[in-house]
Amino acid sequence: MEITGSLNTIGYGLAAIGPGIGVGLVFGLGVQAIARQPEARGILQGQMIFGFAVIEALAILGFVLAFAR
Repeated sequence: MEITGSLNTIGYGLAAIGPGIGVGLVFGLGVQAIARQPEARGILQGQMIFGFAVIEALAILGFVLAFAR
């Protein structure tokens, strides 16, 4: 009886909580910053997209490692 597959899936589910919180923080604080200084929208929007890309890359890495042996 092999239960490592289900443990990997549970581990990835727990690991996905961090990137979910990170994405929420990046976009929430980015929108607040743009609301306070609308003239800085271009710079802030680029930084938000970069932060989102880094967070999602870590989430994908966690997904790959969850199924690695």
